[in-house]
Amino acid sequence: MAATEDLVSEIEALERKLAEAKTAITRRFIGQERVVDLTLAALLCGGHGLLIGLPGLGKTRLVETVSTVMGLDGNRVQFTPDLMPADILGSEVLETGADGSRAFKFIPGPIFCQLLMADEINRASPRTQSALLQAMQEKVVTVAGETRVLDAPFHVLATQNPIEQEGTYPLPEAQLDRFLVQIDVAYPDRVTEKDILLATTGAEEAEAYQVFTAAELIAAQRLLRRMPVGDAVVEMILDLVRSFRPDDSLAGDRVKDTVAWGPGPRAAQALMLTVRARALLEGRLAPAPEDVMAMSRPVLTHRMALSFSARARGEDLGRLIDDVAAGMVMSEAAA
Repeated sequence: MAATEDLVSEIEALERKLAEAKTAITRRFIGQERVVDLTLAALLCGGHGLLIGLPGLGKTRLVETVSTVMGLDGNRVQFTPDLMPADILGSEVLETGADGSRAFKFIPGPIFCQLLMADEINRASPRTQSALLQAMQEKVVTVAGETRVLDAPFHVLATQNPIEQEGTYPLPEAQLDRFLVQIDVAYPDRVTEKDILLATTGAEEAEAYQVFTAAELIAAQRLLRRMPVGDAVVEMILDLVRSFRPDDSLAGDRVKDTVAWGPGPRAAQALMLTVRARALLEGRLAPAPEDVMAMSRPVLTHRMALSFSARARGEDLGRLIDDVAAGMVMSEAAA
């Protein structure tokens, strides 16, 4: 009983701190609460986020603000076609000492930080994109045959322009799967855009302030994994993920006619973590079926693909995910 009470008090304290962090972030990144929640969820789960939106919607501003508020040492890399892996990871240089001796010295690249912003990640060549794979999955990099551990915590928030595709290299499925969530950044509504105008074009502008430290974020990530998840939510996650695999018995006719390939086990793992994060951000002690519905699109969209015929018909993957998830929530409520 005492252990349960301690867990509850820890979760409630973290919820208060997260509410303060959200307030600090939205002072500079106005509106778009869902974008902020998904970004914080990615960090709470120890994962990475892929921000997709048109230029000028504040993606860079969001990442810079999150870095300050969460107390993380951040670096930004602008991905370009001529960017090489060594420009991100670092390289060894031959150094001559005062006594004339020579030795190789490793010069760390910008990836040696706690929050890396990979701006326009799809503009770099596949060779350079692949340099991030080991870092994102294993939190280490190998340069010149030596494996070096990255700082803890380590997160990548990458941005991508969904419209302009000239001179870009689409991210391979293996790398997309390493992103915990896809965060779609849309145009702000009229009221929000007015608030942005008033807040950013005056003589003074709101400054971000630190709420978390890196150590506190790591502790929060550990606490999140201790949150209880009910059997009903676990079964719903499994049913949802498996229902999007066209060759699975749970897949409906619409999925079989629309989806070329579905999400793997990593999608279920991501849902298990992100539903906990959403419950925390909503001020609850455990996730509910509505959390599964809310997190299904950001977790599953980049882990699935439409068939050729579905693309020709103009099918929308996000709408399909929403419809299937909503149907499962209604079935759960009816039961």
